[in-house]
Amino acid sequence: MSDPCIICVAITGSLPTKANNPAVPITIAEQVESTQEAFEAGASIVHAHVRDDEGRPTSHPDRFARLMEGIRTHCPGMIVQLSTGGRSGAGRDRGGMLPLSPDMASLAVGSNNFPTRVYENAPDLVDWLASEMATHGVMPEIEAFDLSHILQAHAMWKDGRLRTRPYVQFVMGVKNAMPADRDVFDYYIRTVRRLFGQDAPWCAAGIGANQIQLNEWSVAAGGHARTGLEDNVRLDRDRLAPSNAALVRRVVEICDRHDRPVADWRQARAILGLAAA
Repeated sequence: MSDPCIICVAITGSLPTKANNPAVPITIAEQVESTQEAFEAGASIVHAHVRDDEGRPTSHPDRFARLMEGIRTHCPGMIVQLSTGGRSGAGRDRGGMLPLSPDMASLAVGSNNFPTRVYENAPDLVDWLASEMATHGVMPEIEAFDLSHILQAHAMWKDGRLRTRPYVQFVMGVKNAMPADRDVFDYYIRTVRRLFGQDAPWCAAGIGANQIQLNEWSVAAGGHARTGLEDNVRLDRDRLAPSNAALVRRVVEICDRHDRPVADWRQARAILGLAAA
């Protein structure tokens, strides 16, 4: 297999703190530095959240703008994907950064259970976020926590609420949501190919200890891979990950084992149909 593999690095998220792992980048400067290291290690997409001065998650557009500026300065060509996730804000505040026109933004098209709460994505909010992405030329990355989310993304694409074919990412291993199940994973792949085309790119993310398993499955099956301290702060049971770059390098090693070249930013943009930087 020789198709290039896109590596996405989820650098911070909304939950991990320095108490969990001192390497978690919190400030804008830390995030830019960590992203640059991951970019140089092989990541071509950065999935980004921002925090306020107390380290709490926020969706404030000014902080996203500063982060985007730093990434574009120090990681030229890297695909910037901003999070519209529900832990960083409520209602339309979740899409307040979309007028910044990042390359991509995450979009959850349905609700599901999280460990201690319901991750609520009401239909009217989903439609508004999708409309904002279309208005500002932002490619949606569908975060599929369940099979129904893949089917809903397809319905939205066919009826025009999603203007371009979305990039679907399977999220597995969240407590109370879809576990890391190989049969389900394989069915997800068949479903994406049936609905979006045999050439449709897709990605997978494993949470916690499931991260390396999903990296292995994705690379071996011809998909793309997400890693990073947002999803997993450890290298293994006994060791914290020293950096986002270390987790990226682990995926690079998996790609080497499966004869998958790692996509650089130009190849990643071509695979996803994104404009050149």
